Amino acid sequence: MFLQIVSSGIAIGCIYALIALGFVLIYKASEVVNFAQGDLMMIGAFLVYSAVTHFHVPFIPAFLIAVIIMAVLGKGIDRLLLRPLVGEQAFALIMATIGLGILIRSIGGMIWGYDTFSFQAGITDRPVRMGSVALSSVHIWIIAVTLLLIVGLYYFFNRTKTGVSMEAASQNQLAAYLMGIGVKKVFSNIWAISAMVATVAGVLLTPLQFLNYNMGFVGLKAFPAAVLGGFGSIPGAIVGGIIIGVSESIAGVYLPEGFKEIFAWIILIGVLMIRPEGIFGIQERKRV
Repeated sequence: MFLQIVSSGIAIGCIYALIALGFVLIYKASEVVNFAQGDLMMIGAFLVYSAVTHFHVPFIPAFLIAVIIMAVLGKGIDRLLLRPLVGEQAFALIMATIGLGILIRSIGGMIWGYDTFSFQAGITDRPVRMGSVALSSVHIWIIAVTLLLIVGLYYFFNRTKTGVSMEAASQNQLAAYLMGIGVKKVFSNIWAISAMVATVAGVLLTPLQFLNYNMGFVGLKAFPAAVLGGFGSIPGAIVGGIIIGVSESIAGVYLPEGFKEIFAWIILIGVLMIRPEGIFGIQERKRV
C-alpha cells in the first residue's frame, strides 16, 4: 500500500513539477513570478477538451492545436501585459500576473461554464501489476510523459541555438543583448514555452481530477515546489514538485484529515525558515 501511495504522489508531483517549471522558466528569464500559470493550465486543458468533445477532433491533433494556441497566447501576454511594465517594481509585475489569473479564470467560467467535467485525455485507466504492487496506468502515463518532456526541454536548452540564447539571456540580459541576442524575443519565447508546458500539465491532470474552471488553483501548490527546489533552478522545480506530491499523498493517508490540503504550505514555511534559497538554490550575500 505504501508503494501505491508513493506512486500516486509521484504522479501528482510530476504535474506540480511541470507547473513549477513554468514558474521557474519565466522567473529565470525576466524575474517575474507568474501567478497565472495555473490558470493557463486550465485554459489549455479546456481547449483540448473542447476540440475532442465538441468538434470531434482526435486527441493527438486536438492536443497539438491547443499547444499552438497556448504558445500564441503566451507570446501575447508577454507583449501586451508584461512588456509595458518593464522597469516597474516587482510588486507591480506580481499584481499584474495575479490580475491576469483572475481574468483568465473568469473568462474560462464564462466560456465553459461553472460545471465540472470528466475528461480522460485519451488515457484508459487500467491496473498495471508490478510484482505485488498494482499501479494505475494513468500514473504511469503521467510519469512517462513528464520524463519525456524533461528530456526534450533539457535537449532544447542545451543543444539548440534558440535554447542556448534563452539560457544566456536568463543568466545576464545585458551581456546577451551585447552579443546580439534579441532579449525581447527570448522573453516572448519563454512565455510561449511556459504556456505550452502548462497545457501538458493540465491535460495530464484531468484524468486525476475533474475538469473545472477552478482547477488553476492547483498551480498555487506548485509554488511551494518551486521554492523548495530553488526558484531559479529547473532541476529544483522537478525535484520540488515530486517531493511535494509524495509528501502530500503520505500526509493524506497517515496524518489527520485536512493535513493533505495544507501540507505543501507547511513545507513552504519550513523551507523559508531553514533554507530560503531552496535545495538547488545558490545563497547570495550582500555586503552593506
